[in-house]
Amino acid sequence: MRDLFENQFPVQNKRTQGGVATSHVVCSAYIDNNDEVFKDILKLFVKEGSTIADVTFGLGVFWNKVDTSKYNILPSDLYLKPETVQRYSELKPRGGINCKHLPYGNTSLDAVVFDPPYMESFYRDQTDQIGGTGTHFSFRRAYSSGKGDEKAEVAKYHDAVTEMYIKSGAEAFRVLKDNGIYIVKCQDEVCANKQRLTHVEIITGFEQLGFYCEDIFIVVRTNRPVISRLKKQVHARKNHSYFLIFRKMKSKISNIITIEKGEA
Repeated sequence: MRDLFENQFPVQNKRTQGGVATSHVVCSAYIDNNDEVFKDILKLFVKEGSTIADVTFGLGVFWNKVDTSKYNILPSDLYLKPETVQRYSELKPRGGINCKHLPYGNTSLDAVVFDPPYMESFYRDQTDQIGGTGTHFSFRRAYSSGKGDEKAEVAKYHDAVTEMYIKSGAEAFRVLKDNGIYIVKCQDEVCANKQRLTHVEIITGFEQLGFYCEDIFIVVRTNRPVISRLKKQVHARKNHSYFLIFRKMKSKISNIITIEKGEA
């Protein structure tokens, strides 16, 4: 009877040789809010006492579930709302800081957090065309000043999103210590009726910089997305996003398998 009970209801924290058997582990997929996932990411990859620069601090929602006294946090963003500065006054958040030009020395940080707007409409030149008026209004509220400050330097449409990630990634690589952790939030999108797998583009681009993709977390929305003017659906609506965890390596390690010509 006891064996049957334990098979159906495994005992938590049952000691085994060389460790403890438990179901209380950090998993890779969540139906939850970003702050809950972010808390687990820090627990797994960033030790207490580390200096962490959150360079797209926005409204600071990632830190809702984190005891900020356990880290040396450097919050900044291109634009910060007064209520955010007041709420996190003890952290001394700084506005006017471009994530592609950070005010930190080479190899000076233990971790960097990066969560920019990941819809191409945020990077348009015309202010009346800036995205985030629908289901992504929270992004507009957190990141957009309404002046198009996030507009791309060279690229257009979805390529502007990739440009932002790669250029900011190069700057993060500069300021991170060896083995430093880069926590990146992203989401795939359909642009001009073409599927763009942003998380794949970021991983391959960052590996060229010298980052290794240490882990990946999938976050599923807790509510269903709404499309205001749907005529014909041709792609699955994205209701999930990613946290990508990168480590700055001394030597390049790639997740990509290359097949030499003639091999098959």
